[in-house]
Amino acid sequence: MSNQSTHITVIDKFPIIFEENLKKELSSVSKVYTIPAGDIIMDIDQSIDQIPLVLKGSIKILREDEDGNEIFLYYLEPGHACATSITCCLSGQRSTIRAVAEDDTEYLGIPVRYSDEWMLKYKTWKNFVMNTYAERFEELLKAIDQLAFKKMDERLSKYLHDKADLHDSCEIHISHQEIAYDLNTSREVISRLLKQLERIGSIKLGRNRIIILE
Repeated sequence: MSNQSTHITVIDKFPIIFEENLKKELSSVSKVYTIPAGDIIMDIDQSIDQIPLVLKGSIKILREDEDGNEIFLYYLEPGHACATSITCCLSGQRSTIRAVAEDDTEYLGIPVRYSDEWMLKYKTWKNFVMNTYAERFEELLKAIDQLAFKKMDERLSKYLHDKADLHDSCEIHISHQEIAYDLNTSREVISRLLKQLERIGSIKLGRNRIIILE
């Protein structure tokens, strides 16, 4: 993909207003990547050499415990960047999260060496990075609240509604096992709770399909 194509993509698809000089630098040093749904974009303990800025689709951010169990943290949607990748880049650390394409996803990969320089050089980039930290911190607080204070049925209900909002559809295509992985519980627990939600009229279940009714 040419620099001119990258430049157009940044202007047309990324909903942040950057300075013209920053746009030119973005178009000259960054690259647009297209990733199919389900592919891992960034893995745990991976060396980070670029910052992904989501242009299209969405990315699911997961953490893993010492036993290899995953837990879902939040989604990155168009206009968002991963605060963890920025932090790891600036500190020279390896990734502490797993980023998976939730949908077919397009993102702008920015080489890490430019971020620190742009923080001093461009006000809009500094504001974008600071806003990214604030938004992701709020998401993490919500995730902690869910783990600490909510029962599994409440966590499941929020998970389903968040996913429906993400895809702008009341119909979710997902298996019980996938939900169990994201919520760090067993498939049996998820299946039982989904049937409870179906009995009270909140959802309708199908094969690898859930329809939100309320």
